[in-house]
Amino acid sequence: MMTTIKNIILEIWHVYLDVSVFMLFGFFVAALLYVFFKADRIKKYLGKGRVKPVLRSALFGIPIPLCSCGVIPVVTGLKKQGANDGAALAFMIATPESGVDSIAVSWAMLDPVMTIIRPIAGLITAISTGITANIFSSGGQKKTTATPDPFFVQSPIPEHTCNCSSGSCTNAPGETVHEPPFSKRLAQGMNFAFGELLIDIAKPFAVGIFIAGLITFFFPSGISAWSQNNPLLSMLIMLVAGIPMYVCATSSTPIAAALILKGLNPGAALVFLLAGPATNAATMGVVKNIFGGRALAIYLGMISICSLAMGGLLDLIYRLLAIQPSVVMGKASEVLPYGVELTAAIILTALLARSLFKRQDCHCHDHDHHEKTSTKH
Repeated sequence: MMTTIKNIILEIWHVYLDVSVFMLFGFFVAALLYVFFKADRIKKYLGKGRVKPVLRSALFGIPIPLCSCGVIPVVTGLKKQGANDGAALAFMIATPESGVDSIAVSWAMLDPVMTIIRPIAGLITAISTGITANIFSSGGQKKTTATPDPFFVQSPIPEHTCNCSSGSCTNAPGETVHEPPFSKRLAQGMNFAFGELLIDIAKPFAVGIFIAGLITFFFPSGISAWSQNNPLLSMLIMLVAGIPMYVCATSSTPIAAALILKGLNPGAALVFLLAGPATNAATMGVVKNIFGGRALAIYLGMISICSLAMGGLLDLIYRLLAIQPSVVMGKASEVLPYGVELTAAIILTALLARSLFKRQDCHCHDHDHHEKTSTKH
């Protein structure tokens, strides 16, 4: 029994080592995106037209590292600022399906083919869904109240307005906004990426690493023959499993890598990587509430169709290239020296612990503020 537990822990540790360097790199790029992001012309670029706003929104959403729940306040803000249904839905799909952090982890744990195809598949899914929604969805939408998001903040972050639940901070009403100097914006970006963003994905990331370790240890190797003989059925199973599950793009990557190493066909893994992050119970509820039932049907239908189509295409690419996926998975991380991986793992662990304490402090601050407000009233 103790030997089994020890081996499981070792598998989880090896997975964690493989991704740590690339996770840190992804968060650093996220910080740079925060610094250079400008969102003052959303209505102009995402408001009118069936196709162009969707293309812009999908392209814009691919590199942004937000999970399927973290993207909700951003989409609500996009709608409030004038984005049409298709553009908002395209952003809602493209953003959680990809992101600089998940692309970095894909390079570490998967292979170049999957790393390239994954964001392309996410882009195609987002664009197809957005255009379809603009063509067929009903014109009347419910009014929504936007929740601000860190990517839309271009001003200094005052301490008294920290909101951990939405991962955002805003200025007081009526306050004049002046864009801070680059050094201060860079500091804000680093604080966001290695603070609030890390808080958002810490739990699902840890769960993903844990599940990947369990899969590596427990799953039978016989899944390989079954998957190769039933590629469509395996994709359908991963689709059904992925739609209701809450996984972000980063946390789903080690799970998919572990399944491929056990013999799952890469097309089925891609279906999980596309459907899982873009859908869950909370996201589907928001889509229905903001855009209506018809838009929700289009949203789920197009994600399912595109995921299965891209999964079939990926399996075909591997066959044409005569590549055995289980052999090439995770080779990028093997290039790094063990000392570099260990250092990155220690740094990432310290940052995760720091984010946990920051979240607790923020909740305590919010609770104290609520109590003082109640006493005054």
